[in-house]
Amino acid sequence: MSDYIERSIEERLNKLAKAFPVIMITGSRQVGKTTLLNNIRKQEKGKINYISLDNLSIRALAIEEPEIFLERYKPPLIIDEFQYAPKLLSYIKIIVDEKRQEHLENKELETSGLYYLTGSQVFHTMKNVSESLAGRVGILELYPLSNREIEKKKDKMFLPIYEELEKREKTNRLEVDKLYEKILKGSYPELYSNPNIEPKDFFETYIKTYIERDIRELINVKDETKFLKFIESIAVRTGQELNINDISNSIEINNMTAQNWLSILVSTGLVYLLQPYSNNNVSRIVKRPKIYFMDTGLACFLAGYMDSITLERSAFNGAILETYVVTEIIKSFSNQGLDSRKYLYYYRDNNGKEIDLIIIYNNKVYPLEIKKSYNPGKQAVKNFDVTQKLGMEIGNGGVICLTKDIFPIDKDNNLIPIELL
Repeated sequence: MSDYIERSIEERLNKLAKAFPVIMITGSRQVGKTTLLNNIRKQEKGKINYISLDNLSIRALAIEEPEIFLERYKPPLIIDEFQYAPKLLSYIKIIVDEKRQEHLENKELETSGLYYLTGSQVFHTMKNVSESLAGRVGILELYPLSNREIEKKKDKMFLPIYEELEKREKTNRLEVDKLYEKILKGSYPELYSNPNIEPKDFFETYIKTYIERDIRELINVKDETKFLKFIESIAVRTGQELNINDISNSIEINNMTAQNWLSILVSTGLVYLLQPYSNNNVSRIVKRPKIYFMDTGLACFLAGYMDSITLERSAFNGAILETYVVTEIIKSFSNQGLDSRKYLYYYRDNNGKEIDLIIIYNNKVYPLEIKKSYNPGKQAVKNFDVTQKLGMEIGNGGVICLTKDIFPIDKDNNLIPIELL
């Protein structure tokens, strides 16, 4: 095993731990939630206790006797996979409120960083927490490693502002074949901390575990083979507009089942729905979201690609490159503690005009295209004029592509090297 890979989200985590009594970290299995918190625990020299509800006897105690559980395991405490015992939240709220009341009488008593919760079922986890711990919890969403984390380079939120791009450190330059090797491998931490594991072996085990644990926990899937085909059908459509009818017809399930299964993939963090941007200034907008697998390696595995040469030469190459770029930008927001769903959109209207990604930040619009090309040319930004309808100031835009250096397309837009993600 190699050394721990530092996560960019740590800085935000440490700030929240000083401000809130409860910290919640959500994310799909194997993205490094437990490793992250154990590293924080190590920094605190073991002052933070740890317990996992993956242990069935401990889980039973937490479910059946939550008061005894919390009496036995004192804060500050990490509770791993706490979604298995949601009743704990009400009792944690009582303890937090008691600590806050005691703090009024004794200012030296600590009321922040009491509980650290992890969960791999985002929707159910968030719903329970928002209902039980409103105003008492800081929430972070962890994804697989960003490329900057893998290369141990400073990470910050990506915006295509020219002055910011000029100051941003590049990641290692990769030619096309090496870039697709990286895309094929994906970004789960285990693939970088364990040199003895092959990606295909990791993904085989990952999918098996995912279905056996998360899926059986959330829904009663009578035909697991059909559910696997559903995941595969989503994988081959990564980077595309979601057409639930097309997916349900392809594997012979009804639309309600397809919608239910899709919500599970979203809530467990495997896929991400990028919403189309719309407001009162814009009409005739396509309403369907675009769907992205949050790990390109897993998407490639499920889509049946086993080597980077075949992947790069396939019809899948553009969609998987777009998936890589979009998910890297999603991670750059999430690692700063920001909910990317509030800032990232795409644009498509019924006139056929489309923009791959729109970043809306500080009431400014930043349009982006993604191309597998060294010099896409001005044609790549031909649809950027639609941003004038959005009713906001327009910032710098660009085309993220294989160019070596930032290069102006016009006075507002640039070619942007993929190494600046």
